[in-house]
Amino acid sequence: MAATLHEMLLAPQVQPQVVADCEALVNHEVGDMSGISGTAVKLGYKTVKAFSANYIHAIIETLLPRMADELQPYWADFNAAGGGSFGDYLAKREDEVGEALLSITDERGRNSQRATIVRAYNSVRGGAAKHVKAALPQVGALVQRYA
Repeated sequence: MAATLHEMLLAPQVQPQVVADCEALVNHEVGDMSGISGTAVKLGYKTVKAFSANYIHAIIETLLPRMADELQPYWADFNAAGGGSFGDYLAKREDEVGEALLSITDERGRNSQRATIVRAYNSVRGGAAKHVKAALPQVGALVQRYA
């Protein structure tokens, strides 16, 4: 039986690089944002980083197992369909995949006891789907690199 994304992305020798690459991807995506919603995201991101410089890294480490689990059904279907570009595969299912990934952070936000983080998340959640969807090709490429 083939290894799951969870097993591949969280293998001890792989997981630190996956987390570092995810953090670089988030930094790049936030840095490229523009307009009113982009400004709001950048402000929220800056607030979170000011709260704790290591927070983004730590939250990626925390969320990565759930992200791998949420992406697993798509990965299995992608492989069954013959492969290609996982990023393109995800982008073609952007609404479904975007909501699956946002369900993770929504749950985290509901359960957080850190008011500053919750306020920052809530201030950008309305436009988050658009940004997550835009990043899916890069997310897929990152996953495919390690899987």
